[in-house]
Amino acid sequence: MSKVPFPAEHPLACHVPTAEAVAALLRPHAEVVIHDLGSGRIFHIVNAFSRRRVGDDALVDQEEAFGPEDRVLGPYDKAAPDGRRLKSVTAVLYDARRTAIGLLCINLDVSPLEDVLQQVQAFIAPPGGIERPESLFRLDWRERINLFVRDHLQDRGRDLSALDRGERIELVRALARSGAFEGPKAADYVAGVLKVSRASVYNYLNAAQARPEDPEA
Repeated sequence: MSKVPFPAEHPLACHVPTAEAVAALLRPHAEVVIHDLGSGRIFHIVNAFSRRRVGDDALVDQEEAFGPEDRVLGPYDKAAPDGRRLKSVTAVLYDARRTAIGLLCINLDVSPLEDVLQQVQAFIAPPGGIERPESLFRLDWRERINLFVRDHLQDRGRDLSALDRGERIELVRALARSGAFEGPKAADYVAGVLKVSRASVYNYLNAAQARPEDPEA
């Protein structure tokens, strides 16, 4: 951790504990930098994986005017020296006169999360070009209902638990059109999927038959 070479009464000194707290919480994945706009130098830096040090040129445009509306800049993309992807955000620091005196920059290394995401996507992705064995699923009416409900919800961008009564009626109508209720005790199974009673499923069926179909459904 770099020490502050400036007097303790420097107006940016009060922001050092904030920088160190953020870095401690996100260590080792975050570099936190305080830039001094007055001197154009780095005032403080924690977990410096960018290889910068206190006193280095901040490389911030000294002619850039930060107004009161410029409180938080970003998040935005950056890159570490070794090419790792960083997600960064900057807070503009002001003095008592609301004059911008510094920048608090947090550079978060998101490359480990990208690696995990790629592994998870590879793990959960269905095998390309391989169909479900018909011999295993030809008689499995439960699986057909499961797949139908999944596709119905995905097409509409909806979650099962968030469906209102009208959407449940439409789902039951679609299930009936697909022949889902031809299986033994299918109504009981659909009731379990929807987390309602068997009587509610029949009420939905009756309502679906009484309600005109939506041509866009």
